[in-house]
Amino acid sequence: MYFCPHYLFLLVLWRCLTIGKKDIQINEEIRDKELRVIGPDGQQLGIMSSKEALNLAEQKNLDLVKIAPQSNPPVCKIMDYGKYRFEQAKREKEARKNQHIVDIKEVRLSLNIDTHDFNTKLNNALKFIKHGDKVKVSIRFRGREMGHPEIGLDTMKRFAEACSETAVIEKPAKLEGRNMLMFLAPKSSK
Repeated sequence: MYFCPHYLFLLVLWRCLTIGKKDIQINEEIRDKELRVIGPDGQQLGIMSSKEALNLAEQKNLDLVKIAPQSNPPVCKIMDYGKYRFEQAKREKEARKNQHIVDIKEVRLSLNIDTHDFNTKLNNALKFIKHGDKVKVSIRFRGREMGHPEIGLDTMKRFAEACSETAVIEKPAKLEGRNMLMFLAPKSSK
């Protein structure tokens, strides 16, 4: 199937204009009889008809944008809509760049874990916590180990005490079926 390049360009342009719009009415889309109009410098120009406001915006080569449709009468501002959308997209991109997504990393211990293995798992958990992630510590009970949950609880307490400088217990150790789970979160740096 062949698409005309002009058609593709128009399709892409239409998608760009409709994606970032979020139901904001501009220029001729505003059908209200009376509007409270704010000028490009932020000064209130008063209540006027939509035709007058649109003519005023066209005289200044700007757009009439409805910014508060729920008020009575609706509030519109005269502004450069393309510049406004560009700055808004830039702010959203900056906000996405600055946010940190917290992952949950898992460290699995065994009931009869040796000291060196315990220290290795502890170092991994501390590394995850310093990176800003939450850590899920789990012990799986197998066979006759189910008869001794207190040993698993002691191991969990020892692990939590070793992490106490950099982490706080978000959810204490609890036996769920054959697994004992505990969640650690990094201490908030205030």
